[in-house]
Amino acid sequence: MNRKIIVYMLISLLCLPGLVLTTSYAETPSSFLLTANKPVEGTIILTLSGKDIKDLYGYEARFTFDPDQLELVEAKSSLDGFSVLPIIKNNEITIAHTKIGNVAGESGDIDIGTLTFKRKKHGTSTVKWESIKAVDRNLSDHTYIIGKSVSVNLLKRGFLDLGGHWAKADIELLASKDIIEGMDEDHFVPEAHVTRAQFAAMISRALNTLNLKTSLKVSMQQSPFTDVAPGSWYKDVVNNAYSAGIIEGVTATSFAPEREVTREEMAVMMVRASTYAAVPLAGDSKVTLVAFADSELISEWAREGVQSSVRLGLINGRAGDRFVPRDQATRAEAATVIKRFVDLL
Repeated sequence: MNRKIIVYMLISLLCLPGLVLTTSYAETPSSFLLTANKPVEGTIILTLSGKDIKDLYGYEARFTFDPDQLELVEAKSSLDGFSVLPIIKNNEITIAHTKIGNVAGESGDIDIGTLTFKRKKHGTSTVKWESIKAVDRNLSDHTYIIGKSVSVNLLKRGFLDLGGHWAKADIELLASKDIIEGMDEDHFVPEAHVTRAQFAAMISRALNTLNLKTSLKVSMQQSPFTDVAPGSWYKDVVNNAYSAGIIEGVTATSFAPEREVTREEMAVMMVRASTYAAVPLAGDSKVTLVAFADSELISEWAREGVQSSVRLGLINGRAGDRFVPRDQATRAEAATVIKRFVDLL
């Protein structure tokens, strides 16, 4: 059988319209299984297998997936014969394969093939095997509705600069949930500082990742900040967080998005985010300040927020029983505060 005939058979298989679906044969019905191997080096391999298969000469299989999180890099059949390139349209993948010549199809318990995906984002993603159209040696076909899915946890390998760091576990957990990101694929740079826009984005991602009820609402109202450019990556974050009452400007018209956030600013923003998420504030907000050695350095406008954030367990002082309210927050400190906020929710 020449190549043109093979390609014609596969194209016909992909294009057959409106087949009548049945649920079983008189014999023991065939069944299909989708399993996932442990992710390795940013890739995940899914195995397609069948049980009690009858004369599988060719097949067309359809899957759905999240193209924002995964990229198909290979579809490989375990059967002898010829495969066409996968057809990928939006969130659907269609693969097809056929044996060649006058030979019997595969029967019994068999491995059908594999799908290999590359991770595009960290977190959990699902691939669903929707259906398979099985063709026997006589080119009779039967469509099975499968509807089986697997979830894969696309954890990032550890950042190279976190060995022995006190915030390592919190950072890697949040990175796996796409709440925080590294400075590049391999480095988090935990002692670098965080800008006000970056910290607002961390809060937004934490709210949106965890609970639809706490997700920041998209605001059509523009913030009053003239230093938030329309084309900036943080425009929507700032607008939505401002509308939710989580952030305020340094003046009535300035947010200072690129300025490094201070520890007292971070504490106040976290309390506002907790209020937005309906987290009850523990204790009496009017009690005396926790006795940090440098409590007098906390700005008047931030004192109640710092106290509430400490009572909620969101933020602690630094060494020497000092809060150092006007120091810039490090990326490690920001990650730890966000992790504690995630635990509250």
